[in-house]
Amino acid sequence: MTDTNEVGHIVERVVTQVLQGHLSQIREELVRRVLEELPPSGMDSGAHETTGGTGPAELLRGVAAIHAGGTQKEILRALLDNVAQHCGRTALFVIKGGAATGWQGRGFDDNDAVKDFGLDTSRGLPERVLQEKAAFSGQILDMDPRFVDHFGSPADDHIVMLPLLLKDKVAALLYADCGLDKNRLDTASVELLVVSTSAWLELVSLRKQAPREAVPYAESVPSPPAMQAAASFSDPFAGHTPRHSAAATAYEAPVASEPAHAEVVSAAAAAAGVDLGSAVGRQGAALSEEDADVHRKAQRFARLLVDEIKLYNQAKVLEGRKNKDLYDRLKEDIDKSRATFKKRYGNTVAASVDYLQAEVVRSLAEDDISVMGANFRR
Repeated sequence: MTDTNEVGHIVERVVTQVLQGHLSQIREELVRRVLEELPPSGMDSGAHETTGGTGPAELLRGVAAIHAGGTQKEILRALLDNVAQHCGRTALFVIKGGAATGWQGRGFDDNDAVKDFGLDTSRGLPERVLQEKAAFSGQILDMDPRFVDHFGSPADDHIVMLPLLLKDKVAALLYADCGLDKNRLDTASVELLVVSTSAWLELVSLRKQAPREAVPYAESVPSPPAMQAAASFSDPFAGHTPRHSAAATAYEAPVASEPAHAEVVSAAAAAAGVDLGSAVGRQGAALSEEDADVHRKAQRFARLLVDEIKLYNQAKVLEGRKNKDLYDRLKEDIDKSRATFKKRYGNTVAASVDYLQAEVVRSLAEDDISVMGANFRR
């Protein structure tokens, strides 16, 4: 039976490649769907709207700028830059271990002072947004008094706060007010930008997770089951360690207990049609847990590479099998995958077994090496 994790990796890979070919359409559809889903007021019944907001074209340019970000930090900076076009002041507060700390701000007299500012989320608007995972508006009195003392009140005392959601978890809180201009707060536009950013960050996370060959081996090892749900997206604030919470301890993942002997690797290799006897003989009667895991990952990676070749060359595969010249038809793809596999596992213990070669024969040639043709390396 196909390994569940393997199937998940294949699905992620295929979805990623499809998405990459339709990014412009996705952007347009995302904006349209968000606009449809937002209620007329964009927030609760107490929401405040400006009388002179920017038009749809300006808003669309803002969303496009967010989607143009090459990294998660660039996306978040673009979010703040474009939210600032629809309000007087805005700030992003990172949620770590239940605490909210300033990341960056726009429109304040001292934007740098926002960085590492510890926001009290135990009461008022921050608490409500954090608990209900929804955007709300209120008065400046609903804000942390320390924040008000430090940065001052907006001209009309009205504020909004929105959650930046990633996989239904609040990763950050976005604050916005009108600043010194009573007409400088367009809550609907701010909310659309935040919702669009949340959706785009999840998509970017999926795209980054799928191409496993671009990730160092240590980073490609699947997380223990208990952590998979929590770590299913890349944390855009992973490197953000506020000074006032530097003493916070990091979460240590439990170590999964797995068989560590050569039998595990032998079974994995047998599934790919590889005789591991000589390889194990060279490495000793039994492999360490770490070495056995490298062999398992190498075999899985080989399967992913070959599955990708099959997916995008179905006609060539059928014709190659029929005419027994499969390698000639797929030479460029096979050689490229071979180079990718060697680059990643050529200097590991798994190099003693040619998993890529075995998988090509097993999957592409259906265990009939003769269909690969005379030019295929035996």
